Amino acid sequence: MNTAFWLITACLLMLVGMIWLALAKPVHWKQVLGAQANYGRHPVKALQRAGAISLLLSALACLAADHPSMAVLVWIMLLALSTFITAMILSWRPHWLQPLITVRRLTQS
Repeated sequence: MNTAFWLITACLLMLVGMIWLALAKPVHWKQVLGAQANYGRHPVKALQRAGAISLLLSALACLAADHPSMAVLVWIMLLALSTFITAMILSWRPHWLQPLITVRRLTQS
């Protein structure tokens, strides 16, 4: 496959994974949902698992794009960038993250 495809996939997976890991924290959960936040239904474990799987898939996408030594460097840089982007979204426009709370809807049954 194309290298650009794998790198874009790695970027998106890393960003979504970091957002899910941030949403696993009660403070960010309340920040995104506001008055709708219900801590009894806060799926901490599901969000942590989804975030970890997304970060792992991002690492695999980096490995598919480049040789291992370069893939590790790219993955670490994506980790830093996605952490920064997640922090900026949470501090500026947290309501943008509401569509990524689908894990909550899946675990409420």
